[in-house]
Amino acid sequence: MKRFARFVFVLLSSQCPPTLLLVLLCLFVYAGNDWPQFRGPEGTGHSDARDLPLNWSETKNIIWKTPIHDRGWSSPVIYGDQIWLTTATQDGRKLYAICVDRETGRVVQDIKLFEVAQPQYAHPFNTYASPTPVIEQGRVYITFGSPGTACIDTKSFKVLWERRDIECNHFRGAGSSPIIFRNLLIMHFDGSDHQFVVALDKQTGKTVWQTKRSIDFQDLDANGKPAAEGDYRKAFATPHVAMINGRWEMISLGAKAAYAYDPLTGKELWRVEERAQHSASTRPVIGHGMIFFPTGFSAGQLFAIRTGGNGLITDTHVTWRVKRGISNKPSILLIDDLIYMINDTGIASCVEAKTGELVWQQRIGGEYSASPVYADGKIWLFSEDGKTTVIRPGRAFETLAENRLDEGFLASPAIAGKAFYLRTRTHLYKIEKRLHGK
Repeated sequence: MKRFARFVFVLLSSQCPPTLLLVLLCLFVYAGNDWPQFRGPEGTGHSDARDLPLNWSETKNIIWKTPIHDRGWSSPVIYGDQIWLTTATQDGRKLYAICVDRETGRVVQDIKLFEVAQPQYAHPFNTYASPTPVIEQGRVYITFGSPGTACIDTKSFKVLWERRDIECNHFRGAGSSPIIFRNLLIMHFDGSDHQFVVALDKQTGKTVWQTKRSIDFQDLDANGKPAAEGDYRKAFATPHVAMINGRWEMISLGAKAAYAYDPLTGKELWRVEERAQHSASTRPVIGHGMIFFPTGFSAGQLFAIRTGGNGLITDTHVTWRVKRGISNKPSILLIDDLIYMINDTGIASCVEAKTGELVWQQRIGGEYSASPVYADGKIWLFSEDGKTTVIRPGRAFETLAENRLDEGFLASPAIAGKAFYLRTRTHLYKIEKRLHGK
C-alpha cells in the first residue's frame, strides 16, 4: 500500500492529464497482481497483497496442487495468467521451462530447452535449475547459468533466442537469478574459473557489455597452489538496480567484495572488500541512505554501506556490521526502520536499520533456504521441512500462525492477488482463502 501511495503522489505531482493518470493507475494495480522476478515486483520481498490466508494445510485453503517433475529450486514468477518456473533432471542432462495456468494449475507448456552432454558438478543440496526466471509482457527469460540462457515468447511459446556460449565453471551449480533493466537482461557469473557480470540485449540476446570482477582472490596452499579455489571465488547472489543519489547503480554481491556498477555500461562505480566473504546468495535491500546485505558463508556478517561512494570505500562507507545470527541463503527484509532475517539454522532476528543494534532474536527451529516475504502486514518464513511461520513485524517477537505442507521449501515464495504460490520439493501450490476455510 505504501508503494501505491508513493506512486499516486508522484503522478499527482507531475500534472499528468486525467486520462493518462487513469491508465497508469490501472497498469500499476495490474502490476500488483504479478510477481515477475526473484523477490517480487521491486526485488525486495514486499507485496501489496491483502486478505491472504493466515492458515493452511494439505486439506485447508489449497486451491490447486500441481506436481512438478524432476528437481529445481527456482522460484515461480507470475505475469497475467501464467506462472513460469524451471526444472532439471537430477543428473543435469535435461533442462526444462514449465508454464502453469494461474487459475487452474494446469501445466500449459513443458519445454525441454537444453540437453547437456556433460553437465558440470552441482552440489547435492543444489539443483541444475536453481536460478529464478524473470518475466515481462510477452517474454520470459530463463537461465540455467553457463549451460544455457533463453528467451521464450509467452504467447507462441517459441524460443526467440538462446545463448550457450557464456563460459563459467559454477563449481557447485548455478544460483544467481537474472534481472531486467530497460533493454538489458543482466546476470552474474561468479565461478571457480571466471567471475564477471554480463548484460544482454533482451530483444536479441547479444552481449551489450561484460565486466570482469576487479577482485579475484585465491588462497594458496604450502606449495603455492590455489586452495579451496572454487568456494572462495563463488557467489550465488542476484543483482539489484536502484536510483541512488541521482544515478543508477546496480548493487552486485560477488566473492570477496560487494560492488556497484553503472547498469547501462558495466563500469564499476565502487566496491567494498571483505576477505571472509564468499558464496553470497542474497539480494541486497536499500533504505535510510544505506545498502544492506549479508556477506555470505564462512564468517558471515550483515553489512550496512552508506550510499554515495566512489572507488574503494571499505574504510569510509561501512556504517555498521553485525556478526551473530546472519543468514547465508535467505535474503533479508527491510520494513520501515527495522531489518528482519532468518538464518539457515532457524534463528530469526530483528535489528535497527540505522544502527545495527539487536532488537530481538528468537529460535523458531528448522533449516532455511527460502527467502522470507512481507505481505498483508505480516512476515512469512518458509522452512526446508515444509513449515511456514507467520510473525508480526515490530520490536517484540510475536508468532501469529504456523502452517505445514508435506514437502519442504527450497524455493522462495511468490504472491499475486490474494494467493501464495509456493513451490515445494515436489509440487507447486496455489494457497488462497476458500469458502468456509475448506
